[in-house]
Amino acid sequence: MIDNSTIVAIATANGIGSISIIRLSGPNALKIAKKLTQKNDFQPRLATLVNIYDSSQNVIDEALILYFKAPFSFTGEDVVEFQCHGGVAIANMVINEILNHDARLAMPGEFSKRAFLNNKIDLSKAEAISKIIEARSEDAVRLLAKQLKGELKDFVNEIREDLLFMLAYTEVTIDYAEEDLPEDILQTIENKIDKTIIKLDNTLDASKRREGMIEGFKVAIIGKPNVGKSSLLNKLLNFERAIISDIAGTTRDTIEESVRIGTHIIKIVDTAGIRNADDTIEKIGIEKSIQTVQEAEIIIALFDNSKDCDEEDLRIIELLSQNPQKQIIRVLNKADLENKFDKSKIKNFIEISTKQDIKPLIKAIEKILDENTHSDEMSLISKRQVDAVQKSLYNIENAKTPLETGELEFFAHYINEAILEISSITRPYENDEMLDVMFGEFCLGK
Repeated sequence: MIDNSTIVAIATANGIGSISIIRLSGPNALKIAKKLTQKNDFQPRLATLVNIYDSSQNVIDEALILYFKAPFSFTGEDVVEFQCHGGVAIANMVINEILNHDARLAMPGEFSKRAFLNNKIDLSKAEAISKIIEARSEDAVRLLAKQLKGELKDFVNEIREDLLFMLAYTEVTIDYAEEDLPEDILQTIENKIDKTIIKLDNTLDASKRREGMIEGFKVAIIGKPNVGKSSLLNKLLNFERAIISDIAGTTRDTIEESVRIGTHIIKIVDTAGIRNADDTIEKIGIEKSIQTVQEAEIIIALFDNSKDCDEEDLRIIELLSQNPQKQIIRVLNKADLENKFDKSKIKNFIEISTKQDIKPLIKAIEKILDENTHSDEMSLISKRQVDAVQKSLYNIENAKTPLETGELEFFAHYINEAILEISSITRPYENDEMLDVMFGEFCLGK
């Protein structure tokens, strides 16, 4: 239910800046703006320079006012924005004056909530707005901008239309069996189910590959002790983040830091050296290293060019073979020293020296990231969206059996559940939508 109160909040970040934007939304927004500025008229979407007065008629600030007349605003209500000079004191003084004129402070996210309730945005766009504000990389901005433009909304609507078609024809077949229905209707539904399953599967796969675009792709550095993992981390970060020592087992826990490579943000994880250890604490660190390998999108496997390939190296190679789905970069470090490592044990490797130049490795990482991000594939941006698609897919796949056996009531149940799940991404589904399709497409009851 829509709250008819007028709400206000500061729309810019806290602190000192050149301007502070105060947003006012609700039925009394324009009335309050007129009182504070002593101006009787504002032309919609035209910036107007005015003085802002307090209750004692003292000037608080000189500011720009922008008026957005309902329903042509972000929230769908009358919206007034005060663009004041930056600073905490001025903004708070203006806010306090507004609160004295039948307005209240907005709750977190309340402007977006009102936009949703007034059908100005759907849930997918609301999520994109929230995340694009926090975006740390160009990749994330590009992905989220697609959702702001309605890419996910169009995808969901397309799936919904196909599912509604299936549900409507099924309900008609159940309730109006004596009517003249297309002979190939069941085959048409089967074809739509198969195509829908492929679409949802592809979307989930693409989303999994690109989930690091928002928070940063996780890159794990693994290898036996003393191959140069911590040195590589420090080189990538360009500062001494990890302790470097010749003593095996110095790094006993995972160390995680973020860094930019090209247009991408990555989270680099320096892991404990993987070996057969007796120390309890070190064993825990090694177990966490192996777990990190499972979680990372990219694995940098480090080997020591100056040492013979031993059992610990072979264990790393075996671990890599157990994760063929991962993006793996094999690196032969300490290339400035005499070669003793059997290069035939690893394929497609890069030779570097963390003491000199790691540009070949950086280029290899950037190439993988470019391949994963520069794509027109539709991607989901939150766990909520992924869960909704997975549940919808689960119900559609379960619907195939009752369709084949003619148990149309069960089929209709699964399709209805699938519609509810996929619709939750943008806007909840209402049963009237199915009835519109049902009675709009058929001539029933004659």
